Amino acid sequence: MTAEKFEDLIMWKKAVILAKDVYCAFKNSRDFGFNDQIQRAAVSVSNNIAEGFERKSRRQFHYFLEIAKGSCGEVRSMLYLALVLEKISESQFKDLLDQTKQLSKLLQTFSNRISH
Repeated sequence: MTAEKFEDLIMWKKAVILAKDVYCAFKNSRDFGFNDQIQRAAVSVSNNIAEGFERKSRRQFHYFLEIAKGSCGEVRSMLYLALVLEKISESQFKDLLDQTKQLSKLLQTFSNRISH
């Protein structure tokens, strides 16, 4: 790994932005159960990247990147539900969906690189 700390990783920075944007998108929603679930999943992405990086083992980092990718998928799945339940606008949905897709690709690419 060329990064010295997880804060240097682009995927971690993008994950933090995703979490912030998810919090902002649902800040006025009164569905606290839904909000809690999607916010926890969004936060889990950056936290798992950080935790895996700090383990200092390629194998462990790979494992935590897979968890982060799964959390990113959970956010994406919940976004579809949020759209059909009219909790977010079409434009919010598209923006957040694009972020999750880009982040999933980054996570997969990085995961593939460190597993070899």
